[in-house]
Amino acid sequence: MEHGIGDIQYCEKLFADFYDIGSTENGGVTRLGYTEQEDKMHEMMAKLGTELDCLVDRDQVGNTYVMNSQDTDYYLIGSHLDSVIEGGRYDGVAGIIAGLMVLKWAKEDGLKLPVRVGAFRCEESSNFGCCTIGSGLITKEIYKQDIGGLVSKAGESLENIFRSRQYSLHPARISGIRQYLELHIEQGKVLEESGTPVGIVQTIAGPRRFKLYLRGMAEHSGATPMCMRNDAMCAAAEIILELERIGNKEAVYQSVATVGVVNNHPNALNVIPGEVELGVDIRGIESASLDRMERSMRELAGRICEKRGIEYLEEKTSDIPPIDMSTKVQIGLEQAARRLGTGSRKMISGAGHDAMSFAGICDTGMVFIPCMKGVSHNRAEFASIFHICEGARVIYEYLKGEIA
Repeated sequence: MEHGIGDIQYCEKLFADFYDIGSTENGGVTRLGYTEQEDKMHEMMAKLGTELDCLVDRDQVGNTYVMNSQDTDYYLIGSHLDSVIEGGRYDGVAGIIAGLMVLKWAKEDGLKLPVRVGAFRCEESSNFGCCTIGSGLITKEIYKQDIGGLVSKAGESLENIFRSRQYSLHPARISGIRQYLELHIEQGKVLEESGTPVGIVQTIAGPRRFKLYLRGMAEHSGATPMCMRNDAMCAAAEIILELERIGNKEAVYQSVATVGVVNNHPNALNVIPGEVELGVDIRGIESASLDRMERSMRELAGRICEKRGIEYLEEKTSDIPPIDMSTKVQIGLEQAARRLGTGSRKMISGAGHDAMSFAGICDTGMVFIPCMKGVSHNRAEFASIFHICEGARVIYEYLKGEIA
């Protein structure tokens, strides 16, 4: 599929306008949710919307919308503008650019297509340990209730942040959405390795997250014999390896298991670790597989800690089921890609997205585009402007078909 030089140049301009915000010395970006850097991203989006002669609005939690009409019945194209710490410049931003491209094309074609492009706050869990906060609050997602006590990396509660900004932790539920659509980089290698320009998401994997607290005895590392130790870190090491084994066993069901956080106390070279906290993330598209992983984790962790004389406590911090995208939208996007001569394939999303929040209130669909070597949440993250345009064009073609 060919793109006019004007489309490529406009897409490059949008990307360049966002580029420097939150830049770090190491070459990545840090744009944590509900911080000054994320605020600047939303201000830039509002500026770009104004340049398109569009209306700009914000809701009760700080989400930003650019719209080409005041119709109360509209298509919503969304994503996010925050990032992980030292992240890349395409995660989330590509989806906002795609939405602005659709607004541009509808304007150029004189098409009466009521579209709003929404940038949702704090999609990443990096700042508060909780994902999709902005979209979850406005859709009344049950997993985003009573979250005011969450604390940011800077030590400030979400409740205090909202109070200072005059936001609401209990906003009115968003209404009027005909369908929700989102473009995102794949954050995996499937599209690149298969040479496919567009992925159509069938299911978003459900994350279950846990904190495991292990308490042994902190003692002198030189004076305590090996046979007399209750080393919490050694117990943690065994648990980490067992979780890897559990993930490998369930991989046939497209499930994964990761220990991404290890907090060791007192974390001193000459002290046997007395307390360790593990952050565990298991994900999958089949609830039965997730159940087996959770049960195995609990049984094995308990057994390992009992053997080593370690106290064990577990806290489940998140439990979101796998979420299916609308079959109708999947078929429509596939047909739109075919009309454009763009190759596509159906696939799952192992990562969570704002689309999870909307699937319960309207027909929802996602389009993936390739990212180089599958790298994401990393300063080396890269997606081509051409692929952003191509994915956006598939969404636009689909919407044209919806109103024909």
